[in-house]
Amino acid sequence: MRIPRMNSIMERWVQTCRRELLDRTLIWNQRHLLHALREFEQFYNAHRPHQGIASARPLHPFPEPITDPDETARLDIHRTDRLGGLLHEYQHAA
Repeated sequence: MRIPRMNSIMERWVQTCRRELLDRTLIWNQRHLLHALREFEQFYNAHRPHQGIASARPLHPFPEPITDPDETARLDIHRTDRLGGLLHEYQHAA
């Protein structure tokens, strides 16, 4: 069975991977390439914000909206670097 939309979905993923990862990384060998692609795939599916309903990540539920304006002043954000600082993840501190 063929899926006609799959070509456009994969083309978009390949373009994003190339633009955000491969154009900024010097790949040494196949092992390094596979490691970088695994890290980027995990980042893409689990953390990276997407243009969708409320910028929800594909594998996570919608975030709770912040209704109290004073709550935004107390946000403690921590940054985690991945792939040597090429990718950045931001999370609320516990």
